[in-house]
Amino acid sequence: MVNVAVLVVSSKVYSGESPDNGLGEFKRILEENEVKIIAYEVVRDDRTEIRDRLRVLSDSLGPHVIFTVGGTGVRPTDWAPEATRDVIDKEVPGIGEAMRNESLKKVRTAMLSRGIAGIRRTTLIVNLPGSPKGARDNLAVLLPILEHTVEKISRVPSAPG
Repeated sequence: MVNVAVLVVSSKVYSGESPDNGLGEFKRILEENEVKIIAYEVVRDDRTEIRDRLRVLSDSLGPHVIFTVGGTGVRPTDWAPEATRDVIDKEVPGIGEAMRNESLKKVRTAMLSRGIAGIRRTTLIVNLPGSPKGARDNLAVLLPILEHTVEKISRVPSAPG
């Protein structure tokens, strides 16, 4: 089973100004695919806060995957990709490209999504859009390769010679 942490990036949800509309369906999709949510948090649209929570979640909980939800667009407050780049060791550009490519088949504004994916130690971090439909569509692209990806990044390399 793949263990994931979810980090919702939204000042409005954080402050209680807006409800977290995507949680129910997001949880259902993950559970149907034998993915277990071990942490669920909400942070403000702030690069430093996002970066700090990604580090804490990755380093203290050690989930296989962290999904950020929101903060991937072009608004001045959208910082999830930058915060993710601040903490990853390696970027995996094909994941973001595949998610955008599939989303473009449905909505032209998908080209404005800046979500990325990368690896911090043995944790995959993936930026998903904040809209429930966008997150669902992106998960549909990612879920078929998730277990394989987790297996690859979780392997400890053998010692040389």
